[in-house]
Amino acid sequence: MSTTMPAIFVSHGAPSLIIDECPTRDFLKLLGQQLGRPRAIVSVSAHWTTAEPRVSISPRPETMYDFGGFAEELYSLAYQAPGDPVLGQKVLSLLKEQGIPGGKDSSRGLDHGTWVPLMLMYPETDIPVIQLSVQPHLDPGHHLAIGRALAPLREQGVLIMGSGAVTHNLADFFGRDLGAPPLPYASAFAEWVAESVTANRVEALTDYRRLGPAAPRNHPTPEHFLPLFVAMGAGRAGGRVLHDGFTYGAISMAAFAWD
Repeated sequence: MSTTMPAIFVSHGAPSLIIDECPTRDFLKLLGQQLGRPRAIVSVSAHWTTAEPRVSISPRPETMYDFGGFAEELYSLAYQAPGDPVLGQKVLSLLKEQGIPGGKDSSRGLDHGTWVPLMLMYPETDIPVIQLSVQPHLDPGHHLAIGRALAPLREQGVLIMGSGAVTHNLADFFGRDLGAPPLPYASAFAEWVAESVTANRVEALTDYRRLGPAAPRNHPTPEHFLPLFVAMGAGRAGGRVLHDGFTYGAISMAAFAWD
C-alpha cells in the first residue's frame, strides 16, 4: 500500500543553490527525509511555460542547463532520475476528466527548477520524475484546478511538487550578496503569502496581484508564483510553513506543504 504524500511548494532560487552555503540548502537536504520516499514525483516547474499543460514522458529525461553565467561545476552535475511515461499519461487523463486539455512531450528533460531542489532532497536519483508545465497567460484559478485534478495521485504515493519562488524580481536580485537582508517590499509580500497559505485564504491568493503587498513588483511575470497554486489545489485545506528565508535580499525561499 502506498503512503499518501503531501503536496509541496519549494522556492528553488538560483541554480547555484546546490553549492551555496545557506539555510535553504540545508533545509532541502533534510526535506526528503522528512517527507519520506514517494513512489514518483510530479514537478511543476516555473521554467517550463507552454500554451496548454504539457507533461514530460521521456523514460530517461536529460539534465537541462537552462541558465548561464554560473560556476562551471554546475554544468558538470547531472540528475539522472528515470522518467515515468505511464504516470505522465495518468496526469493527462486526470486533467482531461476535469475538462483541462493537455499534451505530451517526449523530449523534455529536467530543468533546474526540478533538478536543483531534487538533487538536494533525493540525491540517490532512483525515484521517477516527470515535469508538468505552467501557463503564464492563464490565471491562478486555472492552476488551482490543475492541482485539484491531480490530487488523487497523492494517495498513490506520488509527491506533487510546485517549484518556483514566493518573490521573484530579478532586477533587484543582481548585484546583491547571497546573505543580503530582505528588501522590505519583498518581505511584506512573503509574510502575506505565508499568512494566507496557513489561513487557507484561497480567494485572496488567487487575487494576489490586487491584494498582495507590492505584488507586481514581487512578480513582474507570474510563472514563478503559479506552481504554488497547483500544489495548493492538490492539497487539503490549510497549508503549513516548511521553511522561510531569503537569498540575495529579493528572492524569498519559503516552502509550504499541504497534507
